[in-house]
Amino acid sequence: MPRLHAFELLPDDEGREAVLRDWQALRDAGLPSQLDHKGMTNTPHVTVLTAETLGPEHDEVAMTRLGTSLPVESRASGIALLGGARVSVVRLLDVPDALIGAVLALRGEVPHAKHPGWLPHVTLARRVPRSAVPAALEAIGHEDLALRLVELRRWDPDAGTVRTL
Repeated sequence: MPRLHAFELLPDDEGREAVLRDWQALRDAGLPSQLDHKGMTNTPHVTVLTAETLGPEHDEVAMTRLGTSLPVESRASGIALLGGARVSVVRLLDVPDALIGAVLALRGEVPHAKHPGWLPHVTLARRVPRSAVPAALEAIGHEDLALRLVELRRWDPDAGTVRTL
């Protein structure tokens, strides 16, 4: 399976620290956590889209569509489980309609984007056994988080680079 290129939104320092606290709480509870991911792109983020390839023309479209939307206030207002026998635990984000429109417009201009639509979220853990979900929920709690999204970045796995647009 090819490694996927991505456009991602990053929170400000306060939001980043809030998500890192969730990651640490999961690790402290002996559960899978995004802290376990050692990749160079591992920092709290919201994926806008992934695709097998993205060119410079897509960078320009992403900046045109999303650059003017930033910074934007969002709220992590719920927790969801994504997957099958092992799940990803994520915080769902409430984002302004203007950002949703901008993301969907960008996705419309990248016809080979993976996964239809957009479900704004921050991943807290991957490959969590379903039997461990109650412990994960207990570890991270249920408080809403404010996340101010301030940067757009581009992950290029072919070049091994992450850069802010």
